[in-house]
Amino acid sequence: MKLKLNTTLCLTILCVSISLSQNNMDNPELKKLYKEDQADRKTEKVDWKLISERDSLRRKRVYELLKSDKVKTANDYSNAAMIFQHGKDSIAFGMAVKLMKKAVSLDATISKWLLAAAIDRELMSRDQPQIYGTQFVRKGKEDPWELYTIDTTKISDEERIAHKVETLARLKERVKLLNKKPISEVLETGISIEEFISFCRREKTQKEESKYNLTEIAINNYGYELMKKDKNKEALALFKLNVELYPNAFNTYDSLGECLLKLDETEEGLSAYRKSLALNPDNKNAEKIIKKYQNPGTQY
Repeated sequence: MKLKLNTTLCLTILCVSISLSQNNMDNPELKKLYKEDQADRKTEKVDWKLISERDSLRRKRVYELLKSDKVKTANDYSNAAMIFQHGKDSIAFGMAVKLMKKAVSLDATISKWLLAAAIDRELMSRDQPQIYGTQFVRKGKEDPWELYTIDTTKISDEERIAHKVETLARLKERVKLLNKKPISEVLETGISIEEFISFCRREKTQKEESKYNLTEIAINNYGYELMKKDKNKEALALFKLNVELYPNAFNTYDSLGECLLKLDETEEGLSAYRKSLALNPDNKNAEKIIKKYQNPGTQY
């Protein structure tokens, strides 16, 4: 029994060592290209003409890295796939599919969502129905969002879940959410945070569905937007509202804890993290934060 335990421990250490070694071997330039790709799409006012030019240059560079055999690890192939995922034609999308298949073959634990999305985009580029359901479209700026035509006979919901894609029923719900108004529009009318909270409470208690997106994620995301603008007290009010509206959601408590700690409300913050961990024992972030404050000076 002791030998078996030691063997298992050695194998575990070996696997971790290999994983760390592979991460250390990731191409830093591909990491940088990936981060630039994502950052371009997170600006408040997106200049698509400029981004299109940058995307083209990034694809050109990735081709050069592939040709010179500098794409090695699963993360390298995944980062490269995202660059081609933002291409404009079936050639680029086909490259994204090929690169993500390679990434998955090198590391079966890597997220397969990008593979599903690349497959769907490649099909779309050839005027074929998507099969996973990752792509949403609308005909014009004022038109509603729709789920792009999907062939539901090719992929099961189990396969969708395995690829980090929602079930068909959840995809239909996603369309409804996409067509709701963002809660930021309410705050931009000039009302106070207190008035906004009262508005959210009223909307949630109405029998008819609100025309605004008042989901846990929407409120949470706007709370973080306020934190980015150093409006931490306003953000705290939103996170407290989120806990009130969604008391069984572990992430609402996680975000509340983060905001409280930022405001130096340590005990309340740790209490929120403990509640989050109780709701979701797999919440490693909450576990790490709690340990950090219980054992100050320890590296995690």
